[in-house]
Amino acid sequence: MKKITRWVLAIAALLFLSKVNYAQETVTGSYYTSFDGTKIYYEVKGDGFPVLLIHGFSGTGQGWKSGKLYGDLLSAGYKVIILDQRGNGRSDKPHTDAGYANDAEAKDIMGLATGLGIKKYNVVGYSRGSIIASRILVLDKRVQKLVMGGMGDGYTNPEWPRRVHAYKALMGDTSFHDVDGMVKYIHSNPAFDVPALALQQKYQPSTSPGVLAKVKIPVLLIDGTDDHDNGSETALNKMIAGSKLMYVPGDHNAASKTPEFSTDVLAFFK
Repeated sequence: MKKITRWVLAIAALLFLSKVNYAQETVTGSYYTSFDGTKIYYEVKGDGFPVLLIHGFSGTGQGWKSGKLYGDLLSAGYKVIILDQRGNGRSDKPHTDAGYANDAEAKDIMGLATGLGIKKYNVVGYSRGSIIASRILVLDKRVQKLVMGGMGDGYTNPEWPRRVHAYKALMGDTSFHDVDGMVKYIHSNPAFDVPALALQQKYQPSTSPGVLAKVKIPVLLIDGTDDHDNGSETALNKMIAGSKLMYVPGDHNAASKTPEFSTDVLAFFK
């Protein structure tokens, strides 16, 4: 029951923030056409060293503006890039397997960096955004430093039960009650594109411990003290040689918005 409640609260907050931002903000960004023709919405602000922020499941890039990190990065002189990953927000929402397979989401981000003429950049991912960030970590040599927030070792298993159950439940299978709350909430809100979200779960990538062991660049893992959603963060810390693990106050939904999260990221980047 606690696990279901966490799913509901996290997604409720993401939807609320999405509605608030859509209501109050006009489109100030641009669209990038990715490798397969999918249009990806993004915004760039600032003129310093580039930092790309990757949102979590069912979120949008606007969610970063509700926390401390976005503004603090700008104040510190960084160029901050946010985007709506395919299937979310203002970006296109493919309803085909090919639209999400074979690291499509990571390719969107790497292609965007190329299109912006970026030679080197840092990355911050949170929740499912950390899973995509992990793929960029091993695929793009331009990444200098990377932060994975709200993530444990669960995603390193290609058959991670949470991912499998979420996909099947969003497709209508009612036998996986550990995700009942999440499915009910998503189906009750027209802002969500359910087929696109289901495909994001179906093709959510894993990164093996063997591959992570070869990572050479600095990696920071940050988890909330009350976040127990995505496996063991200490196990993930051991998989990535030289990675640093830190804790900030809060549960899975709250941790990324805290002043402590922002302070730790900025200190890591310096």
